[in-house]
Amino acid sequence: VVPDDQLSLAIGRRGQNVRLASQLTGKGIDIMTEADASEKRQREFVQRSEMFQNELDVDETLSQLLVAEGFTEMEEVAYVGIDELASIEGFDHELAAELQGRATEALERREAANREERRALGVEDALAEMPHLTEAMLVTLGKAGIKTLDDLADLATDELVLKKRVDPRRRRDAPEEKGGVLAEYGLSEEVGNEIIMAARAHWFADEESEGA
Repeated sequence: VVPDDQLSLAIGRRGQNVRLASQLTGKGIDIMTEADASEKRQREFVQRSEMFQNELDVDETLSQLLVAEGFTEMEEVAYVGIDELASIEGFDHELAAELQGRATEALERREAANREERRALGVEDALAEMPHLTEAMLVTLGKAGIKTLDDLADLATDELVLKKRVDPRRRRDAPEEKGGVLAEYGLSEEVGNEIIMAARAHWFADEESEGA
């Protein structure tokens, strides 16, 4: 995040500063102005507060307090140490336990709904046995037409997990660069490799059987 008048300098000519920093750190880097960052934080605060309010069935004040304390996902509420949750000002162990129970139930409802949608899309149950893949990810794969082990095995790792690059210099009428199918889930390249190799395992097993 940089001041508005430093954006071009931070990006560098033809994006060379961003590319070099990405290569040195091995991380994807997006640069935004302070105004953009502030707007993004406010938007995320509202979205997360509404999510907690709806799924935990709590009032607006409590949901906003969770976000202000750094909670961003339902999983964090469900699996954080209960003492940490109870230590929030105005909370106690009874409330913390109740919130964790509701968070767990909300995750179970999500998983069941995603499983139903995944099966309706025709995604094989075999994909649900792949490491690291959740039902939500399988729904995303199904919507992208990836429904069998062979479909998944045919992908290169970057086609699965590569993050979309945001180029501030891109013309508005230019096509937006696409990321991997599961880019939104923040999976690492190492995890992507694991998934792809697990999907290809049946190929090697078939070859061994034929050789035998």
